[in-house]
Amino acid sequence: MVKIRILMLGGTGEARALAEALEGTGRYETLLSLAGRTEKPSDQPVPLRIGGFGGAEGLAAFLRDGGFDLLIDATHPFAARISRSASEAAAATGIPAFALRRPEWMAEPGDRWTPVATIAEAIERLGPSPRRVFLAIGRQEAHRAEAAPQHFYLVRSVDPVEPPLVLPDVQLVLDRGPYCVESEVSLLRTHRIDALVTKNSGGSATYAKIQAARQLGIDVFMVARAPAATMETVATVEAMLAAIDHLFSPAMNRGV
Repeated sequence: MVKIRILMLGGTGEARALAEALEGTGRYETLLSLAGRTEKPSDQPVPLRIGGFGGAEGLAAFLRDGGFDLLIDATHPFAARISRSASEAAAATGIPAFALRRPEWMAEPGDRWTPVATIAEAIERLGPSPRRVFLAIGRQEAHRAEAAPQHFYLVRSVDPVEPPLVLPDVQLVLDRGPYCVESEVSLLRTHRIDALVTKNSGGSATYAKIQAARQLGIDVFMVARAPAATMETVATVEAMLAAIDHLFSPAMNRGV
């Protein structure tokens, strides 16, 4: 049986779970592509490539040359550039494409959220008086904090921030989710945090910090997602499996 070839743009826990599920069916040949921003990516259940494609044109050429039947964008909700390239490449090649996007977090009673559009805006909205800030945004934009050096920053990321942050009072924590509420509460209390800067990534792996901030009455500066690129979108691994099965079902292929 000739397997259906899938190129999946990954980097999330959902991407790994989807790759594992697709592999288990025996129907699909999946290549998982990571951007390479994490020095030691997690083990994956399918063949892996690391690196960029050279924009939408390069991705389109890769899809054509590889004989792929489907493109899946399962990147981080804030990976806007690769998502745009994926949408444009799918349109250029005519290859079917789906996006896997977990739902955004929604504010609940007790949350003290200030919605912001960017990390830079979040840093500015912290105000002029010194605060103790948990910067939970990864390492890519951590340098935005240098615009407000009056604050203490607790910075958590999977890999070290390079180049090192030029701040008078900063502490780095290297860690990878998922996290639990108890440990997040302890972390916030230990460092006397009074403000959290984070992205509205959604999902359960890092939601514990939001729950901990709610429990402790901590201000949260929540960075909103940019508008998603145009692509048929599903919210869960199960829904994605159903969409793929429907697309490539024997009945659909016969035009029934």
